[in-house]
Amino acid sequence: MGTETVRTAASDEAAGRRREQRGWYFYDWACSVYSTSVLTVFLGPYLTSVAKEAADAGGYVHPLGIPVRAGSFFAYSVSLSVIVAVLVMPLVGAAADRTGRKKPLLGAAAYLGAAATAGMFFLAGDRYLLGGVLLVVANAAQSVAMMLYNSYLPQIAPPEERDAVSSRGWAFGYAAGSLVLVANLVLYLAHDSFGVSASTAVRICLASAGLWWGGFTIIPLLRLRDRGRPAAVGEATAPGLRQLVSTVRDMRRHPLTLAFLLAYLVYNDGIQTVISQASVYGAEELGLSQSTLIGAVLLVQVLAVAGALGMGRLARRYGAKHTILGSLVAWTLTLGAGYFLPAGAPLGFFLLAAAIGLVLGGSQALSRSLFSHLVPPGKEAEYFSAYEMSDRGMSWLGPLLFGVTYQLTGSYRDAIISLVAFFVIGFALLARVPVRRAIGAVGNPVPERI
Repeated sequence: MGTETVRTAASDEAAGRRREQRGWYFYDWACSVYSTSVLTVFLGPYLTSVAKEAADAGGYVHPLGIPVRAGSFFAYSVSLSVIVAVLVMPLVGAAADRTGRKKPLLGAAAYLGAAATAGMFFLAGDRYLLGGVLLVVANAAQSVAMMLYNSYLPQIAPPEERDAVSSRGWAFGYAAGSLVLVANLVLYLAHDSFGVSASTAVRICLASAGLWWGGFTIIPLLRLRDRGRPAAVGEATAPGLRQLVSTVRDMRRHPLTLAFLLAYLVYNDGIQTVISQASVYGAEELGLSQSTLIGAVLLVQVLAVAGALGMGRLARRYGAKHTILGSLVAWTLTLGAGYFLPAGAPLGFFLLAAAIGLVLGGSQALSRSLFSHLVPPGKEAEYFSAYEMSDRGMSWLGPLLFGVTYQLTGSYRDAIISLVAFFVIGFALLARVPVRRAIGAVGNPVPERI
């Protein structure tokens, strides 16, 4: 009877874990549409066109009296959103771990971002400042929500499952992005048939991403469980600042974890900048149509599902670290090829998109699961706030470099090739991290293959 009871309890625990994992996947399904439809496809070219509409004779807009080339406004707005997120994430992460109220914080950040994205429907005419403000709010809120979402991974998946669970989450996100992009493509290409202008169709696509984000966020909020001692919000606020200092000090006790974060900070900055600026490069430098750009990003989404799952299988054979290193080599070669793409040649851009799709999801999913092994037990949200800061925290530098390079040279080709440095330096830094020793140093079991 005792043995049977233990087996039943273990079976119930496994079933509960799988249910929670399925709910966790659905947040990627919910929020990835923002990254795909808004940040990658529509908002960059559209906000750039709105800024150009408001520009003076010299091609500059003047937010707060600062002269900014209209073509750089989107990149600078992305940079500002990252800085805002970096200031907020550590406090939210510390509060989540202290109070155990991770789920309400996730819901608040997700719905703030969804509301700002839905508000982009009103981005018309020369309202470039409205677009910049909504972008800053939505992007910062997404960063905070993703930090909380990622911190669930070591709680809902044992070490041997994490590469697979993380990869499935990314695959869910890319599948959602593909589905919504198909609908976006139909609306945009046939906007006359629907009785709307091209700009109105774009604004509908932007707003629908916010509605999708908010609607599907309900599922993970129903499935995920809070862990820890509940506390009043006021109780969490003051100690949160002190706990932030404590977190930084604690991370200094784990220099190998910090070494991984530094490597990730560098190479992921390159990834994030490529994601956010590729459509601007295709539209402004290569002269490609909006429908071509949507089709290329759709190709990325479809192949990223297979890429995330395929690289998860490679990680089981070769280890997550070696698989990530291989992906960084592929990123470097892809950017080099992108520099030489001829203008007005959609086939070359599609081939570039295919290469990006095959490595995009896997490099991100495996980085997340690898870091989950480097987190001391009980400090998930704190450490994933640092991870998300590495995800977003220097991601202001890539867009800033991209924008400054364009402002100085007037060439998006020079701007895109400058990003190669992030992948080369990131590869060198990651190769030096002894991940098995790093996992043991924080007190976690070391998987057979990592």
